[in-house]
This record gives sequence, C-alpha cells and structure tokens, in this order.
Amino acid sequence: MIFFRRARLAARAAKSRTRQAAGRTAEELDARLPVSEGGGLLRKAFPNHWSFLLGELALYSLIVLLLTGVYLTLFFKPEMSEVVYDGSYAPLDGVRMSQAFDSTLSISFDVRGGLLIRQMHHWASVIFVAAIGVHLLRVFFTGAFRKPREANWMIGVTLLVLALAEGFAGYSLPDDLLSGTGLRIAQGIMLSIPVAGTYVSMFAFGGEFPGEDLISRLYGLHILLLPGLLLAVVTVHLILVFYLKHTQWAARGRTNRNAVGKPFFPHFMAASGGLFCTVLGVTAALGGLAQINPVWVYGPYRTDVVSTGAQPDWYVGFLEGALRLVPPWETVVAGHTVMWNVLLPALVLPGLLFAVLYAYPFAEAWVTGDRHEHHLCDRPRDRPVRTGLGVAGIAFYGVLLLAGGNDVVAFTFRISLDDLTWALRGALVVLPIVGFLVTKRFCLALQEAEFERLTSGVETGDVLQTLEGGFEQEHRPIDDDQRYLLLHKSLPAAEGRTSDSDEDDLRDGRLREVLGKWFNTTSAAEAHGAGKGGEGGAEPADRQAEHPR
Repeated sequence: MIFFRRARLAARAAKSRTRQAAGRTAEELDARLPVSEGGGLLRKAFPNHWSFLLGELALYSLIVLLLTGVYLTLFFKPEMSEVVYDGSYAPLDGVRMSQAFDSTLSISFDVRGGLLIRQMHHWASVIFVAAIGVHLLRVFFTGAFRKPREANWMIGVTLLVLALAEGFAGYSLPDDLLSGTGLRIAQGIMLSIPVAGTYVSMFAFGGEFPGEDLISRLYGLHILLLPGLLLAVVTVHLILVFYLKHTQWAARGRTNRNAVGKPFFPHFMAASGGLFCTVLGVTAALGGLAQINPVWVYGPYRTDVVSTGAQPDWYVGFLEGALRLVPPWETVVAGHTVMWNVLLPALVLPGLLFAVLYAYPFAEAWVTGDRHEHHLCDRPRDRPVRTGLGVAGIAFYGVLLLAGGNDVVAFTFRISLDDLTWALRGALVVLPIVGFLVTKRFCLALQEAEFERLTSGVETGDVLQTLEGGFEQEHRPIDDDQRYLLLHKSLPAAEGRTSDSDEDDLRDGRLREVLGKWFNTTSAAEAHGAGKGGEGGAEPADRQAEHPR
C-alpha cells in the first residue's frame, strides 16, 4: 500500500516538473516568437463537411509536386543541344536527341527511383489542377464567393491560371514528340496575334522554331517564377481564409455571426495530416502502378513528324477542342492575315472565360442588389439560375474537351470525322442551353417537393380509412432539424431602387430589376407561402469550437 502511494506521489511530482518545464519553454519561446498571439489560431473552428477538404487536397498535391520536383531538378538538363543516346533503353540506342530528352530517359531508366518520382510528379500535377477546379466549383455552387470573399475567389481563379501555365511548362520540358507537337501548336497561337505575332514567336523560341532557348526558358519558369507565384498566392489565400473564416452549411446553431466546427488543434490537424498522408500514398501508388506520359514511346521531337493521336493533358484539352471546332476563317487587313480560326479559340475564348470567372461575384451582386455579408453556404437547389449557369459552363467545357480528341473518337467508333465535328459544333451551342434549362427546372422541382414535405409532412407508409369510408395516406411532421434547413433560405435582399431623373440611370435600374427577378426565381409553391426561418438553434455538438465572426 505504501509502495502504491509513493508511486502516485512520484507520478504527480513528475507531472508537476513537466508542466513547469513546459511553462518555462513557452515563456522562452514567447520572448522571441509571437507564441501567445498565435495561440488563438490553434482554436480556430474548421467545418466538418468533406467538401471543405477540396482546397486542402490541392494544397497537399502542391507539396508533393514541390518535393518530387526538387528531386527531378538534380538530374534534368534543360538544354536543346543534340547528343547521341547510348543509355539503357535499347530501342532508341544511337538516335540523335536533345539533352533534355536524353536526361529524361536517364531519369526514367538509369536513376534509382527516377521513373517513380517522375510519374508521381506528373500525377500530382493532374490532381493539383483537378482539385483546384473542383474546389472552385464547390465555392461557386454554394455561393461562397460572395461578400466578403470576392478577393479570395479572384485569388482562386488566379491559382487556376498559374496551375495551367505551370502544367504546360512542365509538360513541355522533356522535348519528346508529343510535347514538341504541343509547342508547335503554341507557336501557331503566337503567330495568330495580329502584327506582333512573329516578334512574340521569335522572342519566345530565340529564333525560328524550334530555336535553341525555349526549353531553358521554360525550365526557369517551371522551377522558379511560377512556383514562387503559386506559393505567394497560396499564402495570401490561406491568410484570408484564416482572417475571414470558412463558410458553413446552414444548420441549427450555425448562423451568419459564428463559425462552428472542430478546432484547428488537435482535431483538424489530425484529420488534415491524415489527408496529406493519403494524398502522398495515392500519388505514390499511381506513380508506381499507373503509367503516365511514357516519353520513350513517343521518341525525341522532330519538326517533320507529328505523333498519331496526339492529345494534351486534360486541363488544356479544351483549347485543343476549340481549335478543332472553329472553321478556317481568315481575313487579310492591310497586308496582314488575321487567322480567326486560331486567334478566337486560343486567345479570345480563354480570355473571355477567365474574365467571366473574375467578374462573376461582382456581376451577381450587381444583378441581385445584394450588399450583405454571407457566411452560410447556399444549397445549389435554392439558386436555380446560378446552378443552371454552372452546369451550362460545365457542359460547354465538356464539349470542348471531347472535341480535343475528335479524331480518336471518330477512329474508335468508325464514324465520319466531319460529321462528328459538325455535331460537336452544334452541341457547343445547344447543350449549355439545355443544361441550364433542365438544371433550373430540376432545382425548382426539388423546391416544390421540399415545400410539400414542409406543409404536408412525410409519408409514413400507413393508409387510414376516413369516417366517410375513403382512404388517405398518413403523414408525420418533419423533424426540427429538417424544418430549420428547409425554412432557412438566405435569399439576397435586394436594395430598394431609387428614382433618378437621368434616363440612363433609370434604364439601368429597370435592367437590374428584371435581371434580379430572373435570378431569384423560386418555385410557385414557395412564392405563395414558404416563410423564412430564424437563425436560432441548438448549441454546437461536443468537442466543437464556436468563434464569433
């Protein structure tokens, strides 16, 4: 008995000494670093929903890209001077090629673990761009781009642009036949720029195509400038996320004035650390088991050869599709030929697409007259027009992506390439419109069904006989959580329009009013009786953090 008492006293004394040592360590660190000021960040509330991990998926794939990229830079030679290959890959033995392609083959066949790392790097780039795209779609469909997060939306679009440029630069570095074909297309796009196109091409390639300088210039962009910009933009994005806090799904206890979720430390860090390990493991498995970009099959680039069935990575495939769908339009102006069939799909179209993405938060705010802060996510069904526009954009992109492989599709299914091209041209116009109308109608139908459950209750499956001898289904009221979710609609409250003597202002006000009514379309049932619920509710669940906005 005395032994156990002494053991407990010794354990308490050891714990006391540990606490004292930890306190002294914290004081020493706080004297040199802002430890106490950053302590509040450790309790920052993060949402529990899986959709909020999409941004972290992009972040962790970027980390994998950086780690594998550092390894590859130790062996890659960004030079276009010719050498004769004498490495381990026998089919290319004695073939003349650039040092860039030769070093890529060396990494793949002679460097221990080189092929694994190179394929991990390529797979991570695919995951990185895909995660950014899906994350932007989540933000768009839930309205998380609204005030005060317009700047963070624009930063996200900028990240997508930088990721596309970084992917194209890295894809072109091996100087194989496939990437060389892509560079040839890029040179044609440069030449389509009126007046200045020739000068731009000569500057980029260091002379006539293919030149001697492009690979070294792309290498500098790929490992220095673009990664630096990516890291800088990601840092600003994360700072704004911490400052503005996440949006959250509407539920009891979650309002526009608080942030409910798991604290950053230790709960969120543990879950996020597990996600990083998963990304790293999946990328390693793909790199070891799923072949991607086998440059030795394509061979070194030659200006007089084009690889059969050449297809770019999926994230730039829409540009390839746009180039294939535009008819061969040309115009001669003052002795200069304007290649509309290249200029429009390769420069004007992507410029317009990204301009629309940048401007959309401000355009929606202008149309709806909504100037309020929003910290709760919309359900896509509650914004039929916005959801329809998003689906229309996805359909537009999908048609262009399919058109980027129209030759492969036509060959595989034994159909006419011309007929397929004309069908895709029609689909590029018709499918987005059909997608918008069907999606809008589907969202309104879901609203009607929810209103019916709200007013009539949920069917129990039991049939009752009335006093008159008839039969009717029994219904039970929906529970409070579902009722809260259905009643809570943060529809934008349009500001009052004020009359003005200026005719342009009056016309502008009428246009905004018409567009606002169209955008805020609701189901007929809700328009005749659905109310809005308050923002009260139950307290957050155990082990959840709640921060004031």
